[in-house]
Amino acid sequence: MPIITVTSENFKTEVLNSPKPVLLDFWATWCPPCMMQSPIIDEIAEQRADITVGKVNTDEQPMLAETFNVENIPTLVIIKDGNIKSRLVGLHTKEQILAEF
Repeated sequence: MPIITVTSENFKTEVLNSPKPVLLDFWATWCPPCMMQSPIIDEIAEQRADITVGKVNTDEQPMLAETFNVENIPTLVIIKDGNIKSRLVGLHTKEQILAEF
């Protein structure tokens, strides 16, 4: 499935109202660990049609980052049925991420 760019404008539709669990990746272009995490997130999006994957650029969406209390990036937030199920801060393997589902 394609990765969704999540913004304040589409957050409710794409994340809160998603029929599938959502993996949100909070990242920034200047963040080396984020760049290392990105291919792993891309792979999950390609391989797991049962998960909606969204990316939130914290520089472009500071209010969303603040809403989720993102203080360090990368931060991964898993949302199911509109509620936060899990949060991972820092670089994680594909296996670690998928274990949270």
